Amino acid sequence: MHLPSETTSFIGRTVELRSVEALLASDRLVTLTGVGGVGKSRLALRAARRVAEAFPHGVHLVQLSPLREPSLLGNVLLEELGLVDQAAGPAEELVAQWLVDKRLLLVLDSCEHLVAACARVARTLLDTAPELRVLVTSRQPLGIAGERCYEVEPLPVAPPTAEAYTGTGHGDALALFADRAAASAPDFTLDGSRWASAAAVCHRLDGIPLAIELAAAQLSDHTIEQLDDRLQHRFEALIAQDGTHGNGTAPPRHRTLRTTIGWSHELCEPLERLLWARLSVFVGGFEAHGARAVGAGGPLPADEVERLLEGLVAKSLVRRRTDGSGPVRFSMLDTVREFGAQWLRELGEEDVARRRHRDFHRELVLRAEAEWLGPRQIAWYTRLSADHANLRTALEFSLSHGEGRTAQEMGGALWFFWFACGFAREGRHYLTRALDLYHEPGPVRAKAQWACGLAAIGQGDLDAVRRLAHALRKTVGGADAPGAHAATYLEVAALSLRGDQERAAVVLDSTPELPHPRGGFPEAWLLLEVTRSFVHAHRGNFTAAADNADELYARTERLGERWMRAWVGYTQALASAGLGRHSEAAAHARVALEGKALLHDSLGAVLAVDLLASTAVAAARGRHAARLLGIGQRMWQAIGPAQMGMPELLAARAESERAIRTSIGDTAYEEEYGTGLRTSTSDGLAYALSSEDCTSEDCTSEDCTSEDHPSEDHPSEDHPSEDHPSEDHASEDHAG
Repeated sequence: MHLPSETTSFIGRTVELRSVEALLASDRLVTLTGVGGVGKSRLALRAARRVAEAFPHGVHLVQLSPLREPSLLGNVLLEELGLVDQAAGPAEELVAQWLVDKRLLLVLDSCEHLVAACARVARTLLDTAPELRVLVTSRQPLGIAGERCYEVEPLPVAPPTAEAYTGTGHGDALALFADRAAASAPDFTLDGSRWASAAAVCHRLDGIPLAIELAAAQLSDHTIEQLDDRLQHRFEALIAQDGTHGNGTAPPRHRTLRTTIGWSHELCEPLERLLWARLSVFVGGFEAHGARAVGAGGPLPADEVERLLEGLVAKSLVRRRTDGSGPVRFSMLDTVREFGAQWLRELGEEDVARRRHRDFHRELVLRAEAEWLGPRQIAWYTRLSADHANLRTALEFSLSHGEGRTAQEMGGALWFFWFACGFAREGRHYLTRALDLYHEPGPVRAKAQWACGLAAIGQGDLDAVRRLAHALRKTVGGADAPGAHAATYLEVAALSLRGDQERAAVVLDSTPELPHPRGGFPEAWLLLEVTRSFVHAHRGNFTAAADNADELYARTERLGERWMRAWVGYTQALASAGLGRHSEAAAHARVALEGKALLHDSLGAVLAVDLLASTAVAAARGRHAARLLGIGQRMWQAIGPAQMGMPELLAARAESERAIRTSIGDTAYEEEYGTGLRTSTSDGLAYALSSEDCTSEDCTSEDCTSEDHPSEDHPSEDHPSEDHPSEDHASEDHAG
């Protein structure tokens, strides 16, 4: 189940939960509608948890509030479903193909700003995948055939005129208020003397959960009686204003929430209001130093930002999030952020704040690229993944303002994010637009062309790779040796992946040597040398492949990075297997798999799994090898063309299957292969990593079976652990 944990208690909604569960049992598309802040998302997530057992292929949440570009909806689905894009077709079609045989619940949260795109994609997925269910939250329906809408009402409110407080039966709204009030003011208790005022507050707020939470947050500074009195005056003023100016056209509940947020706004000190407005440009959250970079300026000094931010947290206008291991992040609910964004426009600061946001993330990605090939690699992957929505927003700002050079600079610096971390399609989306927008030759354009070529490799579009290699060579000219090496890598990679190892070798041999990586493309030199080992291995020059890979491994180890070292480990495994050193090959392949799993580089990970299956065949571990082939096949289904369509890899995989069937028979093969195919990616990686190497002559591994290694004591029993793969997770079930 791929759902976030609940950070606050869930109050009430018993009837609604039963109704949503019944609708999901009978209908394939269910949309929860209602005003902002009414609790649609919380209800959807709780309902999804309750029905999870009915969906053997999982429950997946896709949070759409950070997405502003409708054309990227398919990309976000690929990302959230853990799929890696290795093809050039429409993203939603790739998702539909993967879902075709899945019984899965997809939760699309906050669709109101993307209604047309969500309607189109939902229709495509439902038409293709007969066992798919889609649960939507939106302020308006999608409006397509087969949609069942369920309007989420506010929480029931106790009548404020009740004569006595008995502690029960006074409505879920009051229960929510009491719970959130206790969190805001620990000494607060809802006793008989306070009940009437609390009930009046909930009644005045129409039982809207977000409005109640914002009001309860004020109890740290006000008594319940003061809260009731101030809200009464606020709403009376609104009614008078509407009567005078004719502004009462908004639905009452929309006006209630907006009035409550507006009241919270009035209770903020002036600099808190300014910070709230400026922080509204963030999407998907931010860290404290991002708040300083964007929020400070003019009357708001940088050294005041953290104090003001804590004030907004105390008022429940900003939410603090932490997983206990990484840095603290902050976020706003959509309705609160929308109020801040409108205030920012009224202040005339929108363009300034968005530009600060863009510049902050530009500097962020430039620092990340500078440190990528080093010991902070994993930390940078984690940070940029958390800020993915902000990166999209920053790139869109540059492109929409005609600032193609800045978009090229950012997109080029993010080459590793597009190529190594599974976002190839998105990288090409931004880089192609940036390259079309700004044509001035130079280092910035060259880096963008390079990054676009890497993204094309990630998609398996080898014709585009060759075109980009040619364009890059024209941009860098003959004097830029590192740039020429970058173009050579793209050319050699395309040749090798097509299976033309001889031509790849000719290009490699004709390339002048660089003594060490330097210039604007240090990663290109390393990738070119990794490819040299790869080509050597597939031409049968295993000793040369091993020598080159060993030297590269020492270099990457000194750098302290893991991603490139994992690719080197893979080529070491290829070379060792070719030299007949299968135990050594398995050890290298596990090192490669560990590194790739850390960064969710599923392409590198599945190649390592396939190679581990091959070494298991050589060690006469047929059942284990069959299961690994099944695990690999499940991963390839989430990536694209099996074995990247590369002839040598396809042949190696076919030979592994043939040898396994010969060794253990078709029935045993299908049994173990099927088990692997049904294993989740995370459990499959854990199984592959936990399997120590062994030989049929001297096996001590718990993962071996007696059918692999017959003995007098156990002539035919399977080892119990074969039916229960390790539950330790090497990585999340994410192929990005």
